[in-house]
Amino acid sequence: MDYRIEVLTLPVSDVDASLAFYRSLGFNVDVDYHPRDGFRVVQVTPPGSACSIQFGEGLTDAAPGSARTNYLVVDDLEAAHRELVANGIKIGDIRHKEPIDTWAGELAPGLDPDRMPYASMAELADPDGNTWTLQEINNR
Repeated sequence: MDYRIEVLTLPVSDVDASLAFYRSLGFNVDVDYHPRDGFRVVQVTPPGSACSIQFGEGLTDAAPGSARTNYLVVDDLEAAHRELVANGIKIGDIRHKEPIDTWAGELAPGLDPDRMPYASMAELADPDGNTWTLQEINNR
């Protein structure tokens, strides 16, 4: 039996600000459905992803900004970081786990020298403070 994650729901306070933010990340807008007052669902999908995120009004009672440490995986962290900065996204500096073989939570500046998968990352947040870790995995 396969189990696939298809959609994750993010709690937001301003649907339009969130929609603008995720569009600026390059996410595709799959759905923007607002059939009545008090209910709206927006579903967006990162390019190349099988999993989407949704946010809106009347979808969750979780506090806006409470979705923490979500991951976006990219093949080339430097290129993704440059692209996001060029699009006006505030993103933290690239850091890597050190030492990778016995990692105990320490991070050093820049990419992992060996470009090991799961070792390099940078953080960003949406307008409500839902956080994302952009992580390089260039092989599995």
